[in-house]
Amino acid sequence: MWIEIAKAPNLMVAEIWKGLFDAEGVTALIVPDVADWEGVSESQPRRVMVPMDKKHVAEEVMRKL
Repeated sequence: MWIEIAKAPNLMVAEIWKGLFDAEGVTALIVPDVADWEGVSESQPRRVMVPMDKKHVAEEVMRKL
């Protein structure tokens, strides 16, 4: 099960978050934060998801920033 850990205003910021989590060994998934995925652009908001069992690790990464 995946859980949202952060919201990003666009794809570039979401990829930065994903890189930070990946560097700490937490797999992250980027999902468009829109109802209709058709025509999604890089400038649209994204949700950064992590596995539920790694949520505490991801929260610790976020606290370090």
